[in-house]
Amino acid sequence: MNNPIVMALVANLGTWAMTAIGAAFVFFFKTIKPHVMNSMLGFASGVMIAASFWSLLSPAIEMAEGGPVPAALVAAIGFLLGGGFLWLSDHLLPHAHIGSKKDETEGIPTHLRRSILLVLSITLHNIPEGLAVGVAFGAAAIGDSQSVMGAIVLAIGIGIQNLPEGAAVSIPLRRENLSRTKSFFYGQASGIVEPIAGVLGALLVVQVTPILPYALAFAAGAMIYVVVEELIPEAQGASDDHSGTHFATIGCMIGFTIMMILDVALG
Repeated sequence: MNNPIVMALVANLGTWAMTAIGAAFVFFFKTIKPHVMNSMLGFASGVMIAASFWSLLSPAIEMAEGGPVPAALVAAIGFLLGGGFLWLSDHLLPHAHIGSKKDETEGIPTHLRRSILLVLSITLHNIPEGLAVGVAFGAAAIGDSQSVMGAIVLAIGIGIQNLPEGAAVSIPLRRENLSRTKSFFYGQASGIVEPIAGVLGALLVVQVTPILPYALAFAAGAMIYVVVEELIPEAQGASDDHSGTHFATIGCMIGFTIMMILDVALG
């Protein structure tokens, strides 16, 4: 691989493009049926859970073996730091969750419009996705066990789950009485942080090689935090009847299976 930073940028521009394609659904639909929303959010959860293990935690443990710190401890430290970073960001960055009441916001008090707060919520959990792809390409560049193909597979998986995620942002914004154009713009803008985080992740691990296994585990911890704190609760609560939880579960199982197949067969 000639330039991991460029590769990470290109890959994350691709995941951003998938977010934009998903956001473009707002030009064709004004609402999403609750069961469809359940399935979409569940699918995204499944992809992220599988990617966190096969593309991030497993390589982190493998890289740390034989080092001065036990591999399990390296993975645990990085994983918890990633979750802690998202926890701190969640408490500081003002945002609102999809499906929350109009006066329900999190983070520091703000007078920002609700539409902006909804976008900030998705933007927050796009950071670990971009970071994960960037770290994966940085790992491949320095010749460790994480291959270039593995990094590409991770980017593909993140891109796949960004498709329904983009729609899950723009269409609720349309219900907030924004125009279709504004809803699309804000929806795709939620993914712009991925190329930025990806470049920073690749640059960091290339310059400071010893932190690589910690960085991989960090990205995994941040992604799992997003899944448990945001995606799964939103998937379970997107409909009023209990049957919606079944759609969320099925979506999660399908997303996990697809990402697992991609990672094991190609990575």
